[in-house]
Amino acid sequence: METEYDQVLRSVAQVNIADQIGDSGEVDGDGVKVLCFTEVFDDVTIQFQIIRLAKQIYVWVGCNSAKFGSLYAAASTRPSNTVSVTSVLGGTSDNTGSGIARRLVLKTGLNIILACNIPKNNPLLEAKAEKVLIRKLIDLGYTMSKPVRAT
Repeated sequence: METEYDQVLRSVAQVNIADQIGDSGEVDGDGVKVLCFTEVFDDVTIQFQIIRLAKQIYVWVGCNSAKFGSLYAAASTRPSNTVSVTSVLGGTSDNTGSGIARRLVLKTGLNIILACNIPKNNPLLEAKAEKVLIRKLIDLGYTMSKPVRAT
């Protein structure tokens, strides 16, 4: 007689994630897609992680460390299609990262969760990181053909 533990082990054995992972590190199919990459700007290393879920994108942007940073949630609000951003962890909604989250919603049309660890005193670095991030989202096909206009 098979125990509950044996049933769990059998079902886990049936799931072979290694077969689903492609060369890019992404999970194929309708599941979660994960992409990690690094860019260097003027001797400053910025790490990116993009996790594509069903109707939202989680993005982590880190500068010179693997610290989590502030966390923002942004979504298009109806009926006027404006974008609302809130600070979930650390900082306030006007800190570094809230603007990036707002513009990502406008560009993708999806809900955005953004963890941002970029120094507050470096707007040029923030702009460069956002440019790279949007370019990567366009390359991945996560953006809309025509961005939503906030009113």
